Amino acid sequence: MSAPAAERSLFAGLLAGICDEMLETLVRTAYSPNIKERRDCSTALFDGRGRLVAQAAAIPVHLGAMPMSVATVLQAVHDLRRGDVIVLNDPFRGGTHLPDITMVSPVFASEPGTPFAFLATRAHHADVGGFSPGSMGLSREIYQEGLRIPPVRLIEEGRPARDVWEIVLANVRTPDERRGDLRAQVAAHETGAARIQEAIRSYGPIALGERTEDLLDYAERLMRAVVRGIPDGDYTFEDQLDGDGFHDAPVPICVRISVTGEEAVVDFTGSAPECEGGINAVEAVTRSAVYYAFLCLLATLREGDSAPPREPPLNAGCFRPIRVVVPAASVVNAGPPCAVAGGNVETSQRIVDVVLGALAGALPEVVSAASQGTMNNLTVGGLDPRTVSPWAFYETIAGGTGAGPSWDGADGVHSHMTNTWNTPIEAVELAYPLRVERYEIRRGTGGLGKWRGGNGIRRDIRVLADARGALLADRRTSRPYGLQGGACGEPGEDRLLREGREIALASKTVLDLRAGDVISVRTPGGGGWGPAGGV
Repeated sequence: MSAPAAERSLFAGLLAGICDEMLETLVRTAYSPNIKERRDCSTALFDGRGRLVAQAAAIPVHLGAMPMSVATVLQAVHDLRRGDVIVLNDPFRGGTHLPDITMVSPVFASEPGTPFAFLATRAHHADVGGFSPGSMGLSREIYQEGLRIPPVRLIEEGRPARDVWEIVLANVRTPDERRGDLRAQVAAHETGAARIQEAIRSYGPIALGERTEDLLDYAERLMRAVVRGIPDGDYTFEDQLDGDGFHDAPVPICVRISVTGEEAVVDFTGSAPECEGGINAVEAVTRSAVYYAFLCLLATLREGDSAPPREPPLNAGCFRPIRVVVPAASVVNAGPPCAVAGGNVETSQRIVDVVLGALAGALPEVVSAASQGTMNNLTVGGLDPRTVSPWAFYETIAGGTGAGPSWDGADGVHSHMTNTWNTPIEAVELAYPLRVERYEIRRGTGGLGKWRGGNGIRRDIRVLADARGALLADRRTSRPYGLQGGACGEPGEDRLLREGREIALASKTVLDLRAGDVISVRTPGGGGWGPAGGV
């Protein structure tokens, strides 16, 4: 039986609030600027069957992929006990890329018994070993990208599994920072477990389970209404990545969305095969991007009883009407030993572009033009002369968003599969031997149109000590598309400023930096919507 709307809304808020409090615990106790300042982390709550029931409004590429991590834990780890925390980052077993370390822990309503719920956190760690500092450099296979962790106990019945901790910390460049960030994730699980126990005491496990089931069914009804609002038919779109870092040939991503009634099949057959470079996406990333694109359409529901609440529940029920087809050994469903660091950050963005591009054919007055389509990943690391210890810096850099049917795109923000904040200049310069010398909007980079695309930004960072850097970006050759007659956004570009010279950089490269060098990242603008001067 369905719960009254007000009661359902309160219960959805309760579950989301648990995830939000977990997220705040993680952010406030983390060590690295990437987590405590950029908030590159996510938290979620699952029921005892491993179904996503609530999440914090954090990183889309994390949240849509975490269900596969939880499923992996349920299959691989047996005899879960109170106080256990399982850790994993294997991209081929529900992870995304190696820097994203996931933890999963059970919560019990009674002892002994089966888990009543599961908590999950995922955080991007600024270094997990591998070929280059930051673990996001050019690689040809997963073994070059860092430490790969299968599902294992990091905390066993409340006690640290010291051998696992020692293995992890022995394989990273910044063990003290990693220890602190891992502890922050564990603290988030402790917060979540306490709040779930409070909810069990307040509602009782049976009523709590019934309300959760109602919430899942309600989310499914909402998404079915979204799909029902798309005219039946087949909608196709194709876009491309600029290259894989070793080859300049474009890497196509193709999609066909087939809508029949209340269900949609999203088929990526025809996309490029696995690449030599690390832009391969695993299945969890592709599914996450597809789910995100359809969740964006929830805002289009505005008729009668189908109108969603102000903050609709985002849970596994939303995914039920959508079937995703991903061909094996392709750039959207890579297997071992492929390198995958860029699949999570770059290919995920292009998957969103092609799904929204296809949906624009069905809903031309709803879907916005392409946003910048890249996360502009920058990693730098070396030996800090101030402390004579290793350091590793990582950030993604914002750009322009696409314009829509009644709005201009935004300037200089993170969009789509990333939802991080910028790294404050003060935090960068305090933590690392770096100096931010220029940070400004790139005027004129948004696509023209009735509604104009948002502008990209320019961010210049000087290294104050010899270091190794890596850039992992895209949309330097291809341009973010406009829609309904709007112009494309301008592509990004990257430069090394050295001794008065300006040297063009490839969008995917590793470079040895000298003290005094400046890396200048100039990000793309978003596409325009509608013809310029249109009425």
